[in-house]
Amino acid sequence: MNLVLHSYFRSSTSTRLRAALNLKGLAYDTVAWHLRKGEQRSAAYLAKNPQGLVPALELWDGTVLTQSLAIIEYLEEAHPEPPLLPVGPVDRARVRAIAYAVACEIHPVNNLRILDYLRSEFGADDAAVTAWFRHWVAATFAPLEAMLASDPGTGRFCRGDRPGLADICLYAQVLNNRRFGIDMEPYPTIRRIFDACAALPAFIAAAPENQPDAE
Repeated sequence: MNLVLHSYFRSSTSTRLRAALNLKGLAYDTVAWHLRKGEQRSAAYLAKNPQGLVPALELWDGTVLTQSLAIIEYLEEAHPEPPLLPVGPVDRARVRAIAYAVACEIHPVNNLRILDYLRSEFGADDAAVTAWFRHWVAATFAPLEAMLASDPGTGRFCRGDRPGLADICLYAQVLNNRRFGIDMEPYPTIRRIFDACAALPAFIAAAPENQPDAE
């Protein structure tokens, strides 16, 4: 019996979790919930995840885990090989700082619920929504680029030469950025790390266009 991933193909948080599962070599089945059609607010899904957010991961015993980073941390503890975090506490903190910068600084203000609210409650048109999205990406990507470019621990990936938690979050965010025409020229280190991730089978299989519910 496989794990069950509840997701939406275009959700960047779902992309994160797919990449983590793939890097861990864990088999899973996908159950898709179409966010733009509101399927995540159905009684069937709310019974599994009362927040009505994706992703959620249903374990072999029926336990449902929510919140992408919490699920990835669970995977790291329950299936430690191959690791997604480095060994030392300082290095772990640095990797988490990059991951949290994406997950806690960019994603909360740029997710679908927020963008839809800008449109419905404040009359924002597509141009205004795009400007909003680009602003909050730049506010975090600029310092992240500086941090990664100046850190001697940065290798092929965010920390050394093996992809981990930080790379998973960056990869998913860069993919999401493309929908809003984010220029990656100011972020050569981030772009290089993204390209390294995008060449790996685990990340290719996690990409939105390769999901069963892709449109």
